[in-house]
Amino acid sequence: MKSVEMKRRDFLGTITKAAAIGAATPLIGQVAGDRPARAEGVKVIHPRARTPVSYVIDDSTCLVNLNHFAVPQFRTAFGGGDAYTQKWREWPREIPDAFVRKFGEWSAEHGIKGKWSVVPYPACVGRLDRQIPGWSFEELQDSIKMVKEVMTPHWDIHPEMTTHTRVIDLKTGHPYQDFSLKFMENWEWTTGRSADEIAAYMSYALNILKNIGLHCDGITTPGGFGNKALPQLAQATLQSCRDVFKAEIPHYFRHAFSEGNESVAPRVEYASGLDGNDPRCVVSIICCTGDWTGGWDNSTPGGADKYITEDLKGGRVVEIIERGEPACLLSHWTGIYFNGQETGFNIYKEVIRRMHAKYDNLLWMKLADMSRYYAAKELTKIQKSDAALKFQAPFACADFTVEIAQRLQTPPMVSGAALQEVDSKLKLKSGTWFRDAHQSLVCFSLPKGASEVVIG
Repeated sequence: MKSVEMKRRDFLGTITKAAAIGAATPLIGQVAGDRPARAEGVKVIHPRARTPVSYVIDDSTCLVNLNHFAVPQFRTAFGGGDAYTQKWREWPREIPDAFVRKFGEWSAEHGIKGKWSVVPYPACVGRLDRQIPGWSFEELQDSIKMVKEVMTPHWDIHPEMTTHTRVIDLKTGHPYQDFSLKFMENWEWTTGRSADEIAAYMSYALNILKNIGLHCDGITTPGGFGNKALPQLAQATLQSCRDVFKAEIPHYFRHAFSEGNESVAPRVEYASGLDGNDPRCVVSIICCTGDWTGGWDNSTPGGADKYITEDLKGGRVVEIIERGEPACLLSHWTGIYFNGQETGFNIYKEVIRRMHAKYDNLLWMKLADMSRYYAAKELTKIQKSDAALKFQAPFACADFTVEIAQRLQTPPMVSGAALQEVDSKLKLKSGTWFRDAHQSLVCFSLPKGASEVVIG
């Protein structure tokens, strides 16, 4: 079964190994696009001088326990035999709304933010904007309402393509009759497709979620979707999210590096028009872990130690944070629920407890907010004189934080108002600044267009 799982979500195998040996660059060979000039002695650092962290939940949707219905379709695509022999008939068909509330409320109490997928047409069972056979219309509406009320305040919503199983024929609205891997979202359908074709398919998924009142600034790829069409995937995300939701900074989750030295910072791609009225870019969000809470198929979990050890000294999350990068963790909703045993949820809670016990400088962010910050970080033009820092920003950004390689003698001023000095980096927020013997940190709300910070 190990080889089959690698085929389903190959970033847990092939891409991770490539990253470990330094071969990942060709796999993520996207075009960075335009980059502005930057003054020496000024550096954009993490927001509020904290470490951005986020949690990515895959395979979630309303009511449907996705893999109860997906595994037999995967098995068919692989021709049966020893492929996908999990005991799917014994798995419950539903992940109840009561668990969504339990998970969402616990996460909100502990300040967790991230991304929660809503598969629009889960495993071809039914479209969320119509009706799902096996559940009443009222039950579906209550479930959608639950997502809006409990999840969206703290979690971005992504379609994980359309079905997470078979490809839908956009002309008919039905799955293609071809049951092979070539017409499964997780495998080969995107290979050889143009950006326009992929964008049309993404738009179909996005529109289902739009029809039920869920906003999306990004998408998540199911399995290997787009893995052999990475430039087209990025461009299709940019096109579809702008077309359907007018997203200013579209983003997508495709890659995870659970080991190795490859950077896991968000990658700002296809930047253009930075000085005009229609700046564009797309951001690739990269997770730094595997799923060690329970997997997509309720397999034996790797456990909390894989993320962060009990003594708080080791684990992948500690490795990433200690090297100064943001940390996006990964789990699957089906494993979080774990057929009602909540095995993954308990591991998730322990990981969060350990992270908060070790670090007091974490900043939990939705993926859209992290994407916005990195787009502003990468694409804002900065000029420096003795009197001021001048910014030309294609995108507005909250908590924009710059490090100036000098100890300022007077409070910096933004829009004619002096910023408030704080005596600790941990107290930084928009409208404040901090200095030590060698440098100064300035945190403010960066507006779109031209602005300046007076420093002398």
